Amino acid sequence: MHVEDLLRLESLDLTLLWGGPPLLAREISGVTATDLEDPGRFLQRGEIVLSGLVWWSAADEEATADRFVAALREAGAAALLAGEETHGRVPDVLVDACRRHDIALLSVPVHTSFRAVTDTVYLRQWGDLSRRPADHYALPENVRGELSRLLADGADADTLLTRATGHLGAPPCYVFSATGRTVARTPAARPLPAPQAARRLRAAAPSPPSTTLRVDPDASPYGQWFLHLPEAVDAPPRMLHEIAEVFAQHRQGLLRREAAARGPAGELLALLDAPGAGSAPLPAALRACGLPDHGPYTVIALSAGAEEGTEALEEVLRHLTGCRFAVARSAGGESVAVIAPAPAPERADASAATAPAAPAAAGATGSTGPESSDATVAVLKALWPTLHACDRAAPLPHGGISAPAATPAGLNGALVQARYALTAAGRSGGARLTAIEELTTLGALLAGVPDDVRTAFGIHALGPLADAANPSHRMLLETLDTFLTHNGSWARTAEALHLHVNTVHYRIQRVELLTGRDLARLDHKLDLKAALLCR
Repeated sequence: MHVEDLLRLESLDLTLLWGGPPLLAREISGVTATDLEDPGRFLQRGEIVLSGLVWWSAADEEATADRFVAALREAGAAALLAGEETHGRVPDVLVDACRRHDIALLSVPVHTSFRAVTDTVYLRQWGDLSRRPADHYALPENVRGELSRLLADGADADTLLTRATGHLGAPPCYVFSATGRTVARTPAARPLPAPQAARRLRAAAPSPPSTTLRVDPDASPYGQWFLHLPEAVDAPPRMLHEIAEVFAQHRQGLLRREAAARGPAGELLALLDAPGAGSAPLPAALRACGLPDHGPYTVIALSAGAEEGTEALEEVLRHLTGCRFAVARSAGGESVAVIAPAPAPERADASAATAPAAPAAAGATGSTGPESSDATVAVLKALWPTLHACDRAAPLPHGGISAPAATPAGLNGALVQARYALTAAGRSGGARLTAIEELTTLGALLAGVPDDVRTAFGIHALGPLADAANPSHRMLLETLDTFLTHNGSWARTAEALHLHVNTVHYRIQRVELLTGRDLARLDHKLDLKAALLCR
């Protein structure tokens, strides 16, 4: 489908504001709806962009529109479809920006919904495929037609899988996420715990007759889905690949909705990040993200070393039933989530969905819902090795979890806690998820201190001893470390270092002289112990 095809559809009633024949001939690969001021990182090449222009106001400078359109040009967007509802018309500055950056601009009237545009594109794309010669397909034509209608109607994943495999005799069949979460399963497929499903996916050589196919080869390691049949089926491989393609389209629809949801989540994170931000706007920002405006809340920060960090965090949080969450990427690069319990009826529905008596709904999650902050941490910690296993070639994912915040006003402090715990997790070695409650030792507490602060403290507390290039200073640091490790015992220190006690006394006196500390005092001992840990 091409951009010009949209203009020919009377049902959409779109108007061309800017764009010549070459731009209108661009092929459309998909649709993204966004009201982010800089949506570039969420776009795929060839997509048309739907925007209600909420990000723009009459008071904005021309540069605001220019940045938005430049991001579209950089991402390779096929065209911009701007809604007229917010401002009554499409602003002239946006038309000028599209002209400068060579992006086709179409206006969407108030009576045309963005859903209508999206459905038109994807129905047309599916229809283009279905008009190919019948021998191109292995799925029967009636099945393809039904799946096309189900996709257009937004059917759930369980229904899609059951209908797609029904003509095969309704065999046991699953769609798993990269971490073993059950996205969908047929009625004949028994509930499978996420760890067991993940082990099946990680098997180096899956034992026959099972079959496992990637759903979307272009998905990230954390966002990948897998079509899994544990038993042999009498179907050509091409038919299974066509079923996988159906779920690739279903997954893309979910991703588009999630990308749109990140706008309010980003605004919430910006509010929590703002220095001295008050608590008054927080309830409204929470509601915009689908979160309750009362606690408790838990904040988790993840650093996976790439844009995929947000997708990784969203994937692991989907294992938490009975919870809602909003995820965004901060300006500093880490991904941050605010987690809150869902309302009581919703939690009850989620618990029922995991029961064996309701197989159609059980695919939505892979675990039971946590009833407390401690349970949330326990579930996430159990999943962390599986998350790491999704992409061992990527930097080790580290995460930090805050203590519960009882009210929206406590969210600012919870974000600080989560980031502090994240820093501590990064220094612990390996892929770690650290909760702020775990920082119960001096070493663990200091692990979250920024590097520059640690270095400055160590230099000033140790004085001349911080110069490790001096051999005598290295010897004194070793003696100090051993002395503090043995709780100030002269005899045990001398024994550990194979020295005479008098030598230990002499060296400790030198340490006291150079540092200005009295090692008979507990507070001075703690100061120097902390300085050693900060080296």
